[in-house]
Amino acid sequence: MAKVKYQYNKNSLQYEKVPVTFKTRLLKFLSFIFTGIVFSAVIIFIAYNFFNSPKEKILKREIAQYKLQNEIINDRLDRISILLDDMQERDDNIYRVIFESEPISSTVRKAGYGGVNRYAKLEGYKNSEEIINITKKIDRISSQLYVQSNSFDEVYEMAKNKSEMLACIPAIQPVSNKNLKRLSSYYGYRTDPFYKVKKFHPGIDFSAPIGTEIYATGDGKVIEIKRSRRGYGNRLTIDHGYNYVTIYAHIDKFKVRKGQKVKRGQLVATVGNTGKSTAPHLHYEIRKNGKAINPIYYFFNDLTPEEYEKVLELSTRPSQTMD
Repeated sequence: MAKVKYQYNKNSLQYEKVPVTFKTRLLKFLSFIFTGIVFSAVIIFIAYNFFNSPKEKILKREIAQYKLQNEIINDRLDRISILLDDMQERDDNIYRVIFESEPISSTVRKAGYGGVNRYAKLEGYKNSEEIINITKKIDRISSQLYVQSNSFDEVYEMAKNKSEMLACIPAIQPVSNKNLKRLSSYYGYRTDPFYKVKKFHPGIDFSAPIGTEIYATGDGKVIEIKRSRRGYGNRLTIDHGYNYVTIYAHIDKFKVRKGQKVKRGQLVATVGNTGKSTAPHLHYEIRKNGKAINPIYYFFNDLTPEEYEKVLELSTRPSQTMD
């Protein structure tokens, strides 16, 4: 029942009923609606900002789980990357060194992906950057694992052929030199006998009479027989494979022919005095990957540790080349 209002009339000295107009009723109704809306808005604001609905609680738990899993995946990828780096380090500096093989270049190991953006489909999301970073890590590790797998295949093949490789690597002196007295000039900067200036000597000189036998220092194939009155004079070149080549210069007579396969210790020529030479001797070089290296370090098969130490000590003394 609606509440009835009365008003005291001073003229009639009576209480009279106050009439309720439509406008008054409308204003009351509108004020009631407005109050309700404001109250509802306040309640909704408080509920959305200070209280979580069951669905929001579920979503927050899922997001927290997602972040945790993301951190775990990143951590595992970092650990895998560390293990992979260790494998690559061992491969380059242990396994390939043992088998006299060149390490794999960093450009090949770290090869990336060029061209079209591979991750365009992952862009445009709230966590795109995070997802793309993980995907890039996976792609990079997969690429490096592929290269490493191929490398291990190569190392495995080298291991199977190790005995053949060891037979091919130059490992003895090219002339009989048991007392070490025939070593007359060593690798490095030496005095040129003709011009009397310091010049780089890319090999070792063995002083010996004409006709002294010269032996192949490792298994290989004769790839050059050259006769000349200049420079190295008559010279013989043997390709041993595995990036090794040996050169024998100032030869008198050849005992092999071009294209012939030879074994370590096989007679291949005799000492001479041809070309630019001051006396009968053999100039001997070892080249690896096309670069001359010190032959002293490759006499380990026919020298005792004491003899090897003596040779190393003699090689440091100043001397004059014979060519």
